[in-house]
Amino acid sequence: MTTASIRRPEPPTATGAIIANRTNSSHRRWNWILLGLVAVAGISLPFILPAAELSVAMRVIIYALMGIGWNLMSGFGGMFSFGHAAYFGIGAYTTAFLLVDVGLSPWVGMLFGVIFAAGAAVGISYLALRYKLKGAYFALATFAFAEMLRLFVTGNKALNGSVGFTVPVIRGDTWGMFQFSAGSPIYFWIGTVFLIIALLITMFFLRSRAGRFTIAVRDDEMAAAAIGIPVLRHKLIVAGLSGGITALAGTLYLQFYMFIDPEIAFGHAASNNAIVTAVVGGVGTLWGPLVGAIIVAPLSDLATTALRNAPEWLSFLSGQSGLDVVIYAIILIVCVLVLPKGIVGTFLSRRRK
Repeated sequence: MTTASIRRPEPPTATGAIIANRTNSSHRRWNWILLGLVAVAGISLPFILPAAELSVAMRVIIYALMGIGWNLMSGFGGMFSFGHAAYFGIGAYTTAFLLVDVGLSPWVGMLFGVIFAAGAAVGISYLALRYKLKGAYFALATFAFAEMLRLFVTGNKALNGSVGFTVPVIRGDTWGMFQFSAGSPIYFWIGTVFLIIALLITMFFLRSRAGRFTIAVRDDEMAAAAIGIPVLRHKLIVAGLSGGITALAGTLYLQFYMFIDPEIAFGHAASNNAIVTAVVGGVGTLWGPLVGAIIVAPLSDLATTALRNAPEWLSFLSGQSGLDVVIYAIILIVCVLVLPKGIVGTFLSRRRK
């Protein structure tokens, strides 16, 4: 075979480049439009929803923040974490300790919580990656870290052990102490701001040089290292961002529910909520965690209500404990089986086709 007979790949045409640029511009435009819709919904929902439903909407925001944090590390960073409760709990407990025992404003506690959680995420990720833990082994390392923190806090008298922290109630609304009257829409508005900040961080990170390198490392680590991308550095960057955003959810939970204990903060339920929210919405997508939170957060309440007001042909199920959790799990399993890429992931895949 002569060299003349070898067909070399043709360089991309100008038309292809123009189409790619237009597609990226369209995606960015839609991201900004959707972000604006989130802001509008966040402002208007407290005037539409009654107090009970507003509490569920607040849970949606907390779940969305947890899902965004988990999705950064596991969806975009390619490091599956089963211990994001650690960062959720660090945010909540740092704020609670500095508020109750030291007397600092929750805003200050939130800042320290974000810093400590980001540092913890970088530290545990560095140790795991340093010793070549990948896949299931990395996930087990993160789970062990969260469980270690739960046991440590439970047995620590300085952190009130298994009793946890209760936020002292202050009369009236006070921005300085991040505390407002029951049912106040201000909590929801602050949560919406946190959510928009988390989405903006994700958007700008994905468009940045570090974000593009992180995606390259996720897709093919060996190839990325071969062309000179510092693999470990970019994995640690995305881990730090992930831990910090998840800590925001912990602080918001504490200030809204006015209570935290080791099981709520560091238990497996917090990690599960972060994972399920992202999986149902679409792992590795910008809007997947938010869509997943809108689906997942109200499910347990809907299942409980359905059993409490069951029709006659299902009356034998009324009063049976644990069935609401079973129904909740079945619905989630069906969602994952029908839409394995998640809601947003499936939509984007079909749109490309």
